[in-house]
Amino acid sequence: MALVGTLVVALSVVLAMPLLRRAVNDLTLPLHYQDVIRQQAAEKHLDPALIAAVIYAESKFDPRTSSAGALGLMQILPQTAQFLAHRSGATSFTTADLATPSVNIAYGSYYLRYLLNEYRGSTVLALAAYNGGEANVSDWLAREHGRFTVSDIPFPETRAYVVRVMQFRLRYRHTYGAALEG
Repeated sequence: MALVGTLVVALSVVLAMPLLRRAVNDLTLPLHYQDVIRQQAAEKHLDPALIAAVIYAESKFDPRTSSAGALGLMQILPQTAQFLAHRSGATSFTTADLATPSVNIAYGSYYLRYLLNEYRGSTVLALAAYNGGEANVSDWLAREHGRFTVSDIPFPETRAYVVRVMQFRLRYRHTYGAALEG
């Protein structure tokens, strides 16, 4: 009888593992709006894990307003959003649109693609610019004569941000690869 009880407990644990794993992931590495992330990744030729990692680093999937005034899941500043709206040909954009997750992810993904293009595909430079500003990254590149690594980022917050996003990107790929690839 004790053997049957042990087997029932073991079977229950095995069956509960996916639910437990999902609950732990929801707490430690959440993923929401997978459909929007996949769509934007496909449209903008981005790694969906990178988009998810930026969202997690920026807001942990909680679309709050930052102390600097950045809005939504991908924490976009209103002036950056206006620049992106103009650049992308949007005709009816308002700052309030950034509260809509699909709009925010679309603009944040557009900005990531823009930065990757500006910095010849360098994820490090694109992420540094996303967090620390394009003007700062341009200044850093001029001082470093084009050779630039994460350790060359002079702003500790931006350096830590780039490292965090790169780590989250790997974790999102590992944890949610199938969900992100569709």
